Amino acid sequence: MPKNSPASEILSMDANEIMESVLTALRSVGAEVASPWFYLQFGLILAAAGIAWAADAAIRSRVDMSSLAMRWPLPLRHFVRVMVFSASTAIFAIQMIVARAIMLHTTWPSRSYLLEVSAKLALAWLAIRLITSVIRNAFIVRVVSLSAWTVAALSIIGQFGPAVEILDSYAVVIGDLRLTPLLLIKACALLIVALWLTSIASNFAESRINRSSDLTPSIQVLLVKMIRMGLMVVAITIALSAVGINLSALAVFTGAAGVGIGLGLQKIVANFISGLILLVDKSVKPGDLVTIGDNSGRISAMKTRYISVAAGDGREFLIPNEDLVTQKVVNWTYTDKNTLVKIPFGTNYDADPRLVCKLASDIAAAHPRATKGKNPNCILTEFAEAGMKFSLTFWIADPDGMDGVKSDVMLALWDAFKREGIRVPYPVREIRVRGGALPVETVVEVPS
Repeated sequence: MPKNSPASEILSMDANEIMESVLTALRSVGAEVASPWFYLQFGLILAAAGIAWAADAAIRSRVDMSSLAMRWPLPLRHFVRVMVFSASTAIFAIQMIVARAIMLHTTWPSRSYLLEVSAKLALAWLAIRLITSVIRNAFIVRVVSLSAWTVAALSIIGQFGPAVEILDSYAVVIGDLRLTPLLLIKACALLIVALWLTSIASNFAESRINRSSDLTPSIQVLLVKMIRMGLMVVAITIALSAVGINLSALAVFTGAAGVGIGLGLQKIVANFISGLILLVDKSVKPGDLVTIGDNSGRISAMKTRYISVAAGDGREFLIPNEDLVTQKVVNWTYTDKNTLVKIPFGTNYDADPRLVCKLASDIAAAHPRATKGKNPNCILTEFAEAGMKFSLTFWIADPDGMDGVKSDVMLALWDAFKREGIRVPYPVREIRVRGGALPVETVVEVPS
């Protein structure tokens, strides 16, 4: 490239401008350090840091963190505790803001530049601490921290306004909607804040509703779900309206969502609607003992998409709501918790069937969980090849632990039969072998 070509002249001009900018910045820093106002600001910063540290120690010694805001909702209680732990940063930021305001009114703005930088850094640190304390996702914590420090850095060097203008200069127009990076960032930030506040409000309402003894469990769950959905819709509407998005401009996305539901989200929508139906018709409710297919247990929770059935052995079955609407469900506690326990058993033909029935009825009536107002019943059901067959039935007040009740009664029956000399029939096999070797000639089964 020739030395005097236009391209070489442009490169030399750019290099000269860069060098001149660097030298100007260095001269500004040198002048700032040499100024007595620099040392005054530095002294104010050190004094504010000492006051903030002493105030933080005093606050922590006087505040009982275990009982602080104990009756408040959990998110607010967590927020207050984080504020107490970050008291030194908050006090330091307040001091810097006050000192900056005083110096702005008494001298030139450039003489309080360090105070402004310190205040912005303290506020950025406080904002990051407060926001990340309620976030459990490590990736989101990193994104929030990086965003906050980026905003603080741009504000400190005076480039926040130009950066905002650049983000707003690139746009994609869809109908009447103008999407820009700045608009998306604002919308995401407002949605996060709005949904967080919605979570706080809905959790507070849920705690109040669950304390009400006048509402059935299914109505409580239905009210909580309706409040959550309503608050979420309101939060999204307010957030989008606040950034200037006209909701009518989202008709295209609404149509696309409708197509998506028609093509691939039928099950999700079906489970959601089925969940509302279950809550309204009260066919199942939290606490009911149910059998669905091969799964039995007590309903521990009813969610938007599924119900949780605790099996009692540490397992929980998550059953889609649609299955409860379309399949056969056995609800042991739908209208009445009283449960009929049936125990079949048999004896040999030497036993007196009347005595057997009386023993079985007395044993069932003596069980502590047997319903006292309903007498047990024992009947002879069959004269079988191996002996007589009986059926013992009695009522208990709650189906919980029914297998244990059966076991207790059957063990008591066994002890009574041993005491009375009653034998339980079982097959006896007699094998005869001729000549001391195989083959086996006959196998005869003779009942005892």
